[in-house]
Amino acid sequence: MFPSRHEGGDVPDHSSVDSTTVLIVGAGPAGLVLGNLLKAAGVDCLILERQSRAYVERRARAGFLAANTVRILEENGLAAGLLRDGRQHDTCLFRSEHAEFELKYSGLGRGEVHTVYPQQDLVRDLIAEFLDRGGELRFETAVAEVNDIGSDRPWIVCRNADGELQRWNGRYVAGCDGRHGVSRQAVPVGAVRQYRRDHGISWLALLAEAPQSMAAVAYAIHDEGFAGHMARSASVTRYYLQCARGEDPQGWSDRRIWDELQLRMQADRYGPLHQGPILERRVVDMASHVMDPIQYGRLFLVGDAASLISPSAAKGANLAVMEAEILAKALIADLRDDDERPLARYSEDCLPRIWRAQEFSHWMINLLHGPAGNDDEAVFLRALQRARLESLRNSRRHQDHFAENYVGI
Repeated sequence: MFPSRHEGGDVPDHSSVDSTTVLIVGAGPAGLVLGNLLKAAGVDCLILERQSRAYVERRARAGFLAANTVRILEENGLAAGLLRDGRQHDTCLFRSEHAEFELKYSGLGRGEVHTVYPQQDLVRDLIAEFLDRGGELRFETAVAEVNDIGSDRPWIVCRNADGELQRWNGRYVAGCDGRHGVSRQAVPVGAVRQYRRDHGISWLALLAEAPQSMAAVAYAIHDEGFAGHMARSASVTRYYLQCARGEDPQGWSDRRIWDELQLRMQADRYGPLHQGPILERRVVDMASHVMDPIQYGRLFLVGDAASLISPSAAKGANLAVMEAEILAKALIADLRDDDERPLARYSEDCLPRIWRAQEFSHWMINLLHGPAGNDDEAVFLRALQRARLESLRNSRRHQDHFAENYVGI
C-alpha cells in the first residue's frame, strides 16, 4: 500500500478524523473506475457516495460503451459482465419526411463498434469488484465540504446516514460527483474559466418495458420534434421525445407517449413500434458545460463534474471512464515513481478530447433538431438541416468522419 503522507489533526467540530491517500467523491462510473484502478495498483483510497447502494445500482443511465471504454475495462479486469451480457452494436438509422437510411459504422472510419450494456449493470459490476479488491466504499454518506485543496493536505467533511460528522484527510481529492456536486463548488471563483451553452432543447427521456422495434439506433427528424430509439436490453428500450422546456414528465400518459412516438417515427410508413409500460420518464434539458482547467491544487474533476455534455451523442459515461484512466495513471506515477508531471498535465491531456466530443455533440444537436415556425430564418435553418442529412447519406467522407466521432473519444 502507498500510505497517506498526512495524518489528521485536531478537529473539534467533528466527531472523528481519519486519513487515506485519495478521497473519491461519488460512486458513478468515473469514481468506481478510478477506485478500481487505484486499488489494483495498491493505492489506498476511499469512495464516498451520498445515495444508497440500491439506488446507484438501479439508476438507469446511458448504455452505449465506446471501444476505448471497453478496452479500459478489459485491460483492468472490469469487463466480465459486459463481455458476457453486452451486445455489440454497429448501425444507426435516420428517418425524415424525405427518406430513411442506415449507416453501418463498423465498416466506416476506424471500424469501431459500441457495446450496449446498461450503465446500472456496469455500476453494479464495478462496485462488486471494488469491494472484492478490498476497497472501502461508504454509501449514504454526503460530502458537505472539500477544504484546503490548494495545500498538500486537502480534507473533507461528510455526514453519514446516522447524521454523524466525520473528517477525512487525504493527499488528493477526485471530484466524481457530477455537475451539482460539492467538488466543483470547492474551486475558488476566478480560478477556472467556465464555458456554458444552453441549447434551448429538451428531451423527454423514457424507458419502456418493450423489446427494441428495430435493430438500429434510430434518429427520427419530424416537424413535431425529434424522436429517438435506442436498445438497452432484450426487454427494455430507451426512447426520447423532444418536448417543450419546463414540461412536466408526469403529464405524459403512456398512451400519449406511444402515440407521439408512432407519429414521429412514422410507424404508418415504416412499421409499428413494440409497445409496453413506460418504466421511467424524466425531462433532460440539453446543455453543455466545460471547466478549464479541470484541476485545482490537489482537486481533480472527473466526469460530469469536469464537463457536462448533451446526451445527443452518448459521450458522457465514455468521457468519464477515459478521464478516470488518465487520472489513475497520473496518481500512480506520482505515488509510485515520484513523478508529478502526469498530474500537472491532467487537464491538458483530457480537455482536447472533451472539446472534440462537445463539438460532435453540438453537430448532432443541429442535425436532429430543426427550428419551429415559418419565418425566413427557420425555413433557412431547416434547409441546412436537410442538407446535412443528405450529405451524411451520400458522402463517404462524411460518413467516415461521422463514424470516427460517433464511436471515438
